Amino acid sequence: MDAPRTDGRSRLGTLLAALAVVAFSLTFPSTAWALEGFGPWSATTCRLVLAGVLAGACLLAGRASRPTRAQWRGLLVVAAGTVVGFPLLTTLALRTSTTSHAAVVVGLLPLTTAAYSALRTGARHPRLFWAAAVAGAVVVAVFALWQSGGAPTAGDLYLFGALLVCAAGYSEGGRLAREMPGRQVIAWALVLCLPVAAVGAVLALASEPVRLTGHAVAGLLWVAVGSQFVGLWVWYRGMAAIGVARASQLQLAQPLLTLVWSVALLGERLTPAAPVAALAVLVCIGVTQRAGR
Repeated sequence: MDAPRTDGRSRLGTLLAALAVVAFSLTFPSTAWALEGFGPWSATTCRLVLAGVLAGACLLAGRASRPTRAQWRGLLVVAAGTVVGFPLLTTLALRTSTTSHAAVVVGLLPLTTAAYSALRTGARHPRLFWAAAVAGAVVVAVFALWQSGGAPTAGDLYLFGALLVCAAGYSEGGRLAREMPGRQVIAWALVLCLPVAAVGAVLALASEPVRLTGHAVAGLLWVAVGSQFVGLWVWYRGMAAIGVARASQLQLAQPLLTLVWSVALLGERLTPAAPVAALAVLVCIGVTQRAGR
C-alpha cells in the first residue's frame, strides 16, 4: 500500500524527500560542468565508480547485512534504472540539450514514477491526485516542446528513455526502503554496478579526451556524491515514509529549481514562459499533496 502517513514520520519523510529534490536539481548543471572536461561515457562511469567506492565504504563501516535473494532482484532494477540508465541517458542528452530544456522534460518523472508505482503495487489514489499530476506533467511537456520548436529532438528521446528507467528505479527503491534502510538501498545498488563501472571507466578514459578544469572536477564530484549517493539515500528514506507517489510529486519542483541553477551557474537565459510554468507547477504540487492526504 502506498498511502501517505500523517504523523511525525510523514513530516520527516516530506522534509527528506524535499532535500533530495534540491540535491537532484543541481544534477544537470553539475553534469554540464563535468562535460567541460570529460566525455559523456567518462563522466558517467567515473561518477559511478566514485559513488560506488563511497557506498562500499559506508556498508563496511556500518557492517550492513547482505540483502536477501528477493531484495537483490529489486536492487537490480534500482541499479539498471537509477544508477546506470538515468545518469547515462541524461548525460548523452546534455551534449545537445541545454540544462533548462532537459529539466522541464524530466519534469515528467513524477507522473511516470507514480504510474509505475501504482501498476507495481496496486496502490490507489483519488482522482484529484491524478488530475493534478497529469496537469503538472502537461505543463512541463508543453514547455519543453515549445522550447524545441514543437518537435522532440534526439536529446529529448534520450530524456524520455531516462524517464522510463528512472521511474522503475525510484519505485523499486522506495519499496525496498520499507524493508531495509534507505542508505543501504542505494549503496548496494551502487556496489552491484561497481565492477562494470570500473572497467567502463578505464575504457572511457582511454578513448575520450580529459581536461581537468575546476568546473569539470567540481561537477563530477557533485553528481557522484551529492546526486548519486547522498541525494538518493535521503530520497529513498523519504519515499519509505510518505509513499512513492506522494514523494514523486515533490519532484515537480525540481525542473524549476534547475532553471534557477542553470541561470546562476551556467549563465543560460530563460524564456518569459518560465515564471508562468513555475507558478502552474507549484499549484499542482499543492493539490497533489492535499489530495494525497
